[in-house]
Amino acid sequence: MVEKRRMGVTEEEFRIGAVIPTYRHVDRLAGIVGRLRDFGLPVLVVDDGNGPAIAEQIAVLHDPAGGVEVERREHNGGKGAAVKTGLRGAAARGWTHALQVDADGQHDLETAPKLVELARQHREAMVCGVPVYDASIPRARRIGRGITHFWVRVETLSGEISDSMCGFRVYPLASTLAVIDREMTGDRMDFDTEILVHLNWRGVRIVEVPVRVTYPEGNVSNFQMLWDNVRISLMHTRLALQAPVRVPIRMWRRRPKGGRLS
Repeated sequence: MVEKRRMGVTEEEFRIGAVIPTYRHVDRLAGIVGRLRDFGLPVLVVDDGNGPAIAEQIAVLHDPAGGVEVERREHNGGKGAAVKTGLRGAAARGWTHALQVDADGQHDLETAPKLVELARQHREAMVCGVPVYDASIPRARRIGRGITHFWVRVETLSGEISDSMCGFRVYPLASTLAVIDREMTGDRMDFDTEILVHLNWRGVRIVEVPVRVTYPEGNVSNFQMLWDNVRISLMHTRLALQAPVRVPIRMWRRRPKGGRLS
């Protein structure tokens, strides 16, 4: 058994489901849940404090016998807070891994089985979708993502993370919850990037998968142009200040058994 546990989670123990945080996104939610169930994944939808009308639409999806559960947060806390609630809920249900799926329908769900299989093969790694955009991406969004990608390379002193903002990814729950419990991580749009940088610092490898991304017509964006950009700027400041200490620690953790750094 000791030999089988080198990857942290054995084949017998590997259990994965999908976590969908949602705030104001309901138009495509039922279809997303249905497709994930087609793939055999149990689904946990996190209602991030939606108003009564939307909450009612989400609540009707709750069907534990059918593999779908809804967990409601009484107050809106932001995407990061909803994801944290979902990851803790996933662990409480005995899952070892959680596939995060955004509720707005941007991501090509047909890539989900590939992410799941890679997570099965690399059980200690973080499996991340890397967006392949069509012409529908707003120009401002593309520029903003480019700035964040630059800073992530600075903060990790590596090119291991091609895109830190894609909300289509598989978390290894043990290492992820260790970060959430011990580190300060944002509760809103800063979470996706911040958790990846912290996992990288802890030595977690990143496995990447291209995924087609489309910005649906009439899509509701929860990104607050002023305040989320302020939060993201503060996040990069925190991470950049920590990087000179954290990166050498990561290198030490990844050193070969002979003692040389990788």
